[in-house]
Amino acid sequence: MRKIITINRKFGAAGGKIGRKVADRLGYEYVDHDLVEHAAMKANLTLAQSSDLDEKVPHEYGFAQSLFGVYRTTLEDRFMEAQKKVIEQFGNHGRCVIVGRNADAILKEYDDTLHVFIYGSEAWRLDYVRNLYPDLSYSELKNLLHDVDRGRIKYCSYYTQREFGLAENYDLCLCSSSLGIEKCVDIICDIARS
Repeated sequence: MRKIITINRKFGAAGGKIGRKVADRLGYEYVDHDLVEHAAMKANLTLAQSSDLDEKVPHEYGFAQSLFGVYRTTLEDRFMEAQKKVIEQFGNHGRCVIVGRNADAILKEYDDTLHVFIYGSEAWRLDYVRNLYPDLSYSELKNLLHDVDRGRIKYCSYYTQREFGLAENYDLCLCSSSLGIEKCVDIICDIARS
């Protein structure tokens, strides 16, 4: 049985919902936004600061390094280091489903892991996100979808030097718009148990 399941996801592909259902079905701890709280304490940051830094690269990304050839530790880097330690603690404990935050790359050397990527068609993801943000217009939702995806791509590249969503970085890639949420949960649980 796999003791650690990481789920990376495109925005609106229901990765968080799928992760929570997998954790509930397997009796595992579900780790997502609460990871931010743990990392905030480790990095001596407020919850508001850490929420602003969650899955973000430094504002100077590319500029300071390319212009000056210098690497400076930023608040984002300090927060990422704290998140990494928290993810490793959950990984050492096992029996958990960790959503996002490059957990797949951080725990790539751990035994008994299942690394999953969830994606879906843009139209399906927009419908899913519309339920989360009913007050946003269609164009605002589309911009949000693209902005969050771009941010996750940059975050993954910056901190792991890996390509976000590249199949070879995962054990399993599932299309939630084709399979549906429940089928994705079934497949992940079946593989985790085998």
